[in-house]
Amino acid sequence: MLGSTHGTLTTDSRRARVIACGEQPGPAVHGRPAEVDDLDVSGRPLYADVPDLDRFFRPEAVAVIGASDTEGRPNTGVTRQLLAWSERVGARLHPVHPSRAAVFGIPCSPSVADLPEPVDLAVLLVADPLPVIEELAEAKVKFAVAFASGFAETGEEGAAAQERLTAAVRRSGLRLLGPNTNLNAFEEFRTDLDGPAIALITQSGHQGRPVFALQELGVRLSHWAPTGNEADLETADFLSYFAERPEVGAIACYVEGLKDGRSFLLAADRAARRKVPVVAVKVGRTETGARTAASHTGKLTGADAVVDAAMRQYGVIRVDGLDELQDTATLLARARPPRADGVVVYSISGGTGAHFADLATEAGLPLPVLSDAKQAELHQWIPEYLSVANPVDNGGHPVGDERGRKIIDAILADPAVGVLICPVTGPFPPLSDRLVRDLVDAAEHTDKLVCVVWGSPVGTEPAYREVLLGSSRVATFRTVANCITAVRAYLDHHRFVTGYRSPFDHAPRTPSPSSRKAQALMRPGQQLSEHAAKQLLRAYGIRVPREHLVTSAAAAVRAAGQIGYPVVMKASGARIAHKTELGLVKVGLTSASQVRDAYRELTDIARYEDVALDGILVCQMVERGVEMVVGLTHDDLFGPTVTVGLGGVLVEVLRDTAVRVPPFGEEQARDMLHELRGRALLDGVRGRPPADRDALVEVVLRVQRMALELGDELAELDINPLMVLGQGQGAVALDALAVCR
Repeated sequence: MLGSTHGTLTTDSRRARVIACGEQPGPAVHGRPAEVDDLDVSGRPLYADVPDLDRFFRPEAVAVIGASDTEGRPNTGVTRQLLAWSERVGARLHPVHPSRAAVFGIPCSPSVADLPEPVDLAVLLVADPLPVIEELAEAKVKFAVAFASGFAETGEEGAAAQERLTAAVRRSGLRLLGPNTNLNAFEEFRTDLDGPAIALITQSGHQGRPVFALQELGVRLSHWAPTGNEADLETADFLSYFAERPEVGAIACYVEGLKDGRSFLLAADRAARRKVPVVAVKVGRTETGARTAASHTGKLTGADAVVDAAMRQYGVIRVDGLDELQDTATLLARARPPRADGVVVYSISGGTGAHFADLATEAGLPLPVLSDAKQAELHQWIPEYLSVANPVDNGGHPVGDERGRKIIDAILADPAVGVLICPVTGPFPPLSDRLVRDLVDAAEHTDKLVCVVWGSPVGTEPAYREVLLGSSRVATFRTVANCITAVRAYLDHHRFVTGYRSPFDHAPRTPSPSSRKAQALMRPGQQLSEHAAKQLLRAYGIRVPREHLVTSAAAAVRAAGQIGYPVVMKASGARIAHKTELGLVKVGLTSASQVRDAYRELTDIARYEDVALDGILVCQMVERGVEMVVGLTHDDLFGPTVTVGLGGVLVEVLRDTAVRVPPFGEEQARDMLHELRGRALLDGVRGRPPADRDALVEVVLRVQRMALELGDELAELDINPLMVLGQGQGAVALDALAVCR
């Protein structure tokens, strides 16, 4: 039938084509690109400055506006806590109150203007922080914290008040945390713990408590940023700052709503460049959760599928529960990079090992079969009748000699093994005690990850409290599910950052010639006809069938003769969305008489359905392939997004799609295909040849270019079906719908 006019592009030829379209690759650097613009072709930022928050977390001087020492007053407890915190961080505290001479024995200034020295941080214990902002700006205060509530979280009136506060802060030049925040940034952090730390960002202070409590288990925390309503400082600011801190091993986040999608992605990109893991709970998976979050923080939660894809795109590890947040962040902060991907389960019970192996394999953890040589080595210390292929069943860890340690060391010495996991479903002294001591000792002498699941519901056993929790080299979990989640995140994170290349470095900054052609086709506020939508695709090099738009039966016959039989005929009009359901498509026409009859029938149906036509399309009939859909739409949080999935008339029923937020590269486009449940169709089923995946990826990348260049003018684009032909034969857009903004 129809041969490919584009074919499969190699990586080099695709790069040459991209540059020819006007896309200039930027330098792949960790800092700010020095010789490129900071905006992409859509006008969105490609770089975000890292705010200098050193003086927020470690100020030299602090002012407390509305300070009090009257017992029973809420401000008194806050002032007392701030005073203790200031002493711990070495800051001088200056209370401010118009009618007090002193607070807790410290001389009190009547106003900000009367402060005895410049201050880095002002804490506002007043109901309305707005009038104070201008005073703080005149005093050159760098940071302020507003605890007051009653803003965007309360509805329209509160949102308007927050807008006024935001505008005042923007004019002032200072940076504001809050409003509707709390004292979490000024908690007492343990200073006797060492090793990489967790930095914590939460929009709800109470939701950060479990992570903060990890210090009682010996896990170091360095910072806590309670962002509240984010009138100014937001999650992305702290994410960027923490990613640059040398002591931070992982960043844990509880996010209710993102203030700005692009800012968040730029911050996540910075963390990915620096290989700093980010673990996040993001509420809003359900309609109820999203509604609750909006009422709490007054921000959009974003379409959850897009949020999920955007986080995955930049390596943010999304978990569901706060317990998962604790365990995953702890493991990622402490563990060294893996030497191998293989996971071995070491168990004192065959049943435990089999159960854990089922769950781990289902979750995607690789459990390789140990080599014959390694199994023979293990059988020196383990009876022959026990399986040591993986899981390794020892039948009961040896307690009277050194065999147990030799077994563990032998497993860890296998070059295919990167992780050893030992599930202990319940304490069984002295066996379990000796087991955990051997595991801890082995972990101290290896650079591989050793994990223990201590399944006892009590958690007071010395083996757990003293031995396991006393080791920073063993990752200890209380549940199998959390262990599997954390280990999978650990392997995924290191795999991701090892090959990470920032898409912002290579995002297009100047319009391509294609965009100029496309501009002439735009009709603001209107849906384009299929014919016009296909012209739009053609402008971006996306292959469409040969076709003619005709307005008479005679012209239809001439067009069919030029195209070659068989042909397809379709009604074309700006308001037609579902032609098949209306009977406005005729397929497999093989003669002039059939074409004439089809023309009359299509125009009759259009008149009956009161559908306005700009003509009838006579189209080349394309051979069968895999029907896919590629589209462009808008997300309120992230802007233009690109979707690929299984297409055809059942696209809305199957709902098998993957989404990405531009910019993204070829590797991410291929990952989109891998995420599809029906991806096996592209490999060829029931005797059909494999589909041209390269051509499909190329269409996704071209639609991404449209999203970047036309995203603010094109509200929606659906290519459905995109017929993906056999390998080397390309892909053809059989139908298209485009709606202009």
